[in-house]
Amino acid sequence: MTRTVQCAKLKETLPGLPYKPFTDALGQRIFETISADAWKLWIEHSKKLVNEWRLDLTQKKSHEVLKEQCEAFLFGDGGTTPADYVPVKHDHEH
Repeated sequence: MTRTVQCAKLKETLPGLPYKPFTDALGQRIFETISADAWKLWIEHSKKLVNEWRLDLTQKKSHEVLKEQCEAFLFGDGGTTPADYVPVKHDHEH
């Protein structure tokens, strides 16, 4: 039977993650209150952040930045969207 959670991001009861994404308190909170669907949304969002901000995931600081954004995305104001992902028409495109 699939474990369900009351998803803090999507505001409905949905299947939860099969694992804790982090070994700390944030990971526990995500495991208990974030659905697998919301986690997939975060993964897609995080790829944009890594690419646009050129985060080096071998660096501890990059992981700290991503975890802050993860918490904001899932539990707070949605986090920061990279500037290049704002639908803006650029005049200098080829």
